[in-house]
Amino acid sequence: MIRLALSALMFTLGASVAFAQPDSDEQDPGMPGVMTQEELEREPITFELDVPYAQTDDPRQSLDLYRPREPSEEALPVIVFFHGGGWYQGDKADGAARVMPFVSSGDYAAVSVGYRLSGEATWPAQLHDSKAAIRWIKANADEHGLDPDRLAVWGRGAGGHLALMLGMTGDEPKLEGDLGPYDEVASEVAAVVNFFGVTDMMALVDQPGEFDRSSPEVPEALLLGGALPENEEQAIGASPVTYVSEGDPPVLTLHGDEDTVVPYDQAVRLDVALTDTGVPSYFITVPGAGHGDFPEEAEKRVSIFLSRVLLGEEGEIPTEPLVTAQE
Repeated sequence: MIRLALSALMFTLGASVAFAQPDSDEQDPGMPGVMTQEELEREPITFELDVPYAQTDDPRQSLDLYRPREPSEEALPVIVFFHGGGWYQGDKADGAARVMPFVSSGDYAAVSVGYRLSGEATWPAQLHDSKAAIRWIKANADEHGLDPDRLAVWGRGAGGHLALMLGMTGDEPKLEGDLGPYDEVASEVAAVVNFFGVTDMMALVDQPGEFDRSSPEVPEALLLGGALPENEEQAIGASPVTYVSEGDPPVLTLHGDEDTVVPYDQAVRLDVALTDTGVPSYFITVPGAGHGDFPEEAEKRVSIFLSRVLLGEEGEIPTEPLVTAQE
């Protein structure tokens, strides 16, 4: 029933701003993320859906937890997924299929996080929700057989932006917010996987794309509560590159060089900022790809990255461009 209500809400929000966000933002072609409960029950996993993390009854402030039925070790590393949708649409259910190969392997647990959309609350509510979810996971790690020190965040589009903000602001107490009962728990994460997330909001204004980023009706403006040029300070404060500093966790970024929704230069700017600061950056270009139409090899690169940083497996993390179907 909760999921049905959310679907209706997403339809309403999406209809009101559909002109601002191309349809291609949501899914990799051929790889829907949502799984039915019956499909979940056929997997070698256990799961808990719609778990509140902020001591509220807001359904957006809840998470889905997935664990292997036969875990490979007592305390598992955790992959925390954040859905896309331009901050104005999308649902945590989109994370299920994306994390399922990792969970069914027995080597990882996973969490898919919901957060308030821009039609309900403006920035930094989305970051405060995300941090509250991370604190909940860490505070309840023992109960669920999770390792709070081996936690990676992964997001697509708007979710990639939130994952990056989590990775870059673990040392920024003023951005923690006050949601939930676990104020004493740190929100640092061990690694970030960023699929085509916004990294520098003010740079968007001068970058070519599918719509005018100086408009008050584009996703970033809806997130901030006003057009970017009139909200420069807030846009800078909502940009991951602003917070890059020595000691930040390693970042894997995948971005198509023909993305017209989030320009490719956003990933370039992030890679430069990380590299110049000495933060491990693994930047993979997807030639010919737009906003998320990645080949299957993309998930393989994520698997390699996570096995190195969370499981401690030896080997290089490949960063050569991916081969797309068009090539």
